[in-house]
Amino acid sequence: MGQVFRRIAARDEILAAGLAADLNGSFERLVLAYQDRLYGFALRLAGNRQDAEDITQDAFVRAYHALQAYPAARRRALAVRPWLYRIALNLSRNRRRGKRPPIASLDPEGEGAGPDVPDVDVGRLPEPAFDRAELRRALAALVGALPPRYRVPVILRHVQGIAYREIASILGLPIGTVKGNVHRGLRLLEEDLARQHDITSGRRGDRAQAGRVMHR
Repeated sequence: MGQVFRRIAARDEILAAGLAADLNGSFERLVLAYQDRLYGFALRLAGNRQDAEDITQDAFVRAYHALQAYPAARRRALAVRPWLYRIALNLSRNRRRGKRPPIASLDPEGEGAGPDVPDVDVGRLPEPAFDRAELRRALAALVGALPPRYRVPVILRHVQGIAYREIASILGLPIGTVKGNVHRGLRLLEEDLARQHDITSGRRGDRAQAGRVMHR
């Protein structure tokens, strides 16, 4: 995991340097590096493909206009990944005002996990209460129903595979608060799954299994 994050950081430094030296020539590389990941994030927040596509497109448009206004030194120092996720998150929040809570899609198509985010094995699911497909559908509904303060950091950590430090930057929260919200969100998922599938309160590992499935 540490090597993955170091590789992402090194790639983002190269992207930021390119944006500082030649914005128009380097912006396409930024889009290619992050369009799938941002789409996957937006899909799980919005719950439908059309909104996710709109959010992703709007995020890059806003990013480009912002970068045009930044001096070269600011572009070079930019923390690319949390900056882009913060733009997409704000757009998603604006679109969702007044709408019903989304179903947080767990469809692997377009999820944006990519080669830089490790694919964690789901392991053996509880039996015989539900199979893998049923668990994924249940989690999709339950994640979408989580309060935003828990839903967003759970998606960032356990779907997008982002480190707590970067999540704190995206959300503008202390890292301890982020960790607490992720823990609470997973605990709520565990409790809701137990109610839905009649899992006994003594069974261990439900929260860890939820996190592993959401990586897929």
